[in-house]
Amino acid sequence: MEVKEEEWNAQRQWAWLLPVSVTELEGVGARRAAVLGEFGVQTVGQLLLRLPRRYIDRSRVVPIRDAPLGEEVTLIVSVLDSPGQQPGGRRRSFRRRPPIRARLGDGTGELECVWFHGHHPHLNQGDTIAVSGKIERYEARRLQIAHPEIEPVGDGAIHTGAIVPVYGSGEDLKATGLTNRRWRSLVRAALNRFVSDIAEPLPDVGEGLGLPGIQASLQAVHAPASMEEAELGRRRLALEELLGLQTALARRRQARLQCRGIQHTARVSVAQFVGSLPFSLTRAQQGVIEEILDDMAAPSPMCRLLHGEVGSGKTVVALCAVLAALESGCQVALMAPTEVLAEQHFATISRHAAFAQVSNALLLGGRSSSDRRELLAAVSSGSVRLVVGTHALLQDDVRFQRLGLIIVDEQHRFGVAQREVLSQKGDHADVLVMTATPIPRSLAMTLYGDLEVSTLDEVPSGRRPVRTALRRSHQRPQVLEFVAQELAQGRQAYLVYPMIDEEDGAGTLSSATSAFNDLSKGPLAGFDLRLLHGRMSSAEKSAVMSAFSRGGCQALVCTTVVEVGLDVPCATLMVVENADRFGLAQLHQLRGRVGRSGEAQVQAYCILIADPDDDDIAMQRLQVLCQTADGFTIAQKDLELRGPGELHGTRQAGMPGLLIAGPADEDLLLAAREQAIHMVENAGREESLYE
Repeated sequence: MEVKEEEWNAQRQWAWLLPVSVTELEGVGARRAAVLGEFGVQTVGQLLLRLPRRYIDRSRVVPIRDAPLGEEVTLIVSVLDSPGQQPGGRRRSFRRRPPIRARLGDGTGELECVWFHGHHPHLNQGDTIAVSGKIERYEARRLQIAHPEIEPVGDGAIHTGAIVPVYGSGEDLKATGLTNRRWRSLVRAALNRFVSDIAEPLPDVGEGLGLPGIQASLQAVHAPASMEEAELGRRRLALEELLGLQTALARRRQARLQCRGIQHTARVSVAQFVGSLPFSLTRAQQGVIEEILDDMAAPSPMCRLLHGEVGSGKTVVALCAVLAALESGCQVALMAPTEVLAEQHFATISRHAAFAQVSNALLLGGRSSSDRRELLAAVSSGSVRLVVGTHALLQDDVRFQRLGLIIVDEQHRFGVAQREVLSQKGDHADVLVMTATPIPRSLAMTLYGDLEVSTLDEVPSGRRPVRTALRRSHQRPQVLEFVAQELAQGRQAYLVYPMIDEEDGAGTLSSATSAFNDLSKGPLAGFDLRLLHGRMSSAEKSAVMSAFSRGGCQALVCTTVVEVGLDVPCATLMVVENADRFGLAQLHQLRGRVGRSGEAQVQAYCILIADPDDDDIAMQRLQVLCQTADGFTIAQKDLELRGPGELHGTRQAGMPGLLIAGPADEDLLLAAREQAIHMVENAGREESLYE
């Protein structure tokens, strides 16, 4: 139920902003316009929405005498000696060209500007110019600026004497045929000519937050008087963008609430199930179960996101929803992203579905035609009431008699369209979307603003935190020795690799297949090791997992096929090779496969093997994982380090392509949500560009 691409996207929301062709700008002909179009810039509005990546503060104007070394400064100077012209014009030469120098002065001192590779501006002796750059000493006593920014002195400086925007690296802009200098000139021309034509979509939208209007915001981000002004302008544009998204989400939520769904009011089987458990539910589980059951009993269809900490007991909560729907006489469909996880869900549900006294079935790919036809006929007739499956549930020939509850597990593995296909197989069925990964509030409200959110923020008591450590590749022998010691004590281990075999990636990455062959003959010879990966047949994967679950297999050499859902209490050790190739949240999920026995005296371990540079972002991620077991802290840090577009593949899963807003704009998100709900509830009484 996330917002669909056809309902909202940032480019379409901003389509009203100066829909004038970039060819209206001086210096942009058909050829350059075509190149810009390939980068998503066809209109003046799209040009202005390409915000600077960073800024250089060149507003500090000083005399040469007082200019500090190594700092960005602007000088107002006269040209004492102009650079000589390179002989041979533009003729290509393979000989190294000497640097070109110009001598400049301001009465307090002199310095040289130097250009390498023959590129330099045209300067005339006696010109007064503004020069920006970093001054360094050359040949002990002489002052020099290499490749400075230069422009004539006067009003409206763009490249010197101001806070100067940088729109990309030279490599980023190379394909457009533009330099940062030329891009700044285009943007300034667009501001000067067109910005006064922009109308406010909602004049008072930013007033309560002390933010400027649209015109002033665009001026501020592209030609700021200060860094504070630039940030205020960006926040105003971010608020506008988030308001468009939240308005689309609010409309979806309102449309859902106006539908008539199935009221699941029966709770006898739920009470029996909870009473039969050999443990007590946590307070978080009890509260979330009540939220879900109340939603299911309401007249409108439930649409709820269930997320929480690793090991917090989401399966038990989901089972309560399943039993309530089955007791109400409805069918239930549970879709999982992998066959391994689907089979485990099926085994777990089969043990407990007896309370509802219904038949259930597992629908995977690869079944024989006759078996599949027989199963689908039973589902269509209603004789099979509970179906657990993978993407196979989405096929056109899968039909239900009365589908009342849809559960999508590990929702980030599916696309929006896939979940919509499953939803259409029922008549306003309740939908429970689950993820085993804590989601930061800002991301949850961006992705799932039309869903109600239930959070499991505590784990059952008695579990010891998994001890996590980072080891370098040269320490691998000691790690494997420790693995052997753990296995010798009757414990079980996962050894996770980033790819199946060597052909799947660069030679620097470890593969599960080669590692299995090496370990079986070397450090772990004598132990029962099994190989598990996604290319194995369903029967092969089931056999391996069954052996591991029973304790017949001591260690799994595998890929991330074990990332979610697997519950083997005796597994106490997780080793992840090339850990820097995984996301923080994914590593937290992998770590969650161990230490699930509930025995306080048993210590579980997660060992990450990687060789990132000490100052690399990958090192920051791994250090966070070693320092905390709090999944919500980890998820927030993952969002900050990787960005919303990468976290859990959210672009594939329906993450809107926000152009301006980011993870730090949670206060703006809350304000936009409140404003959007107000607008939708009062539709017809307020006019805006979002209507």
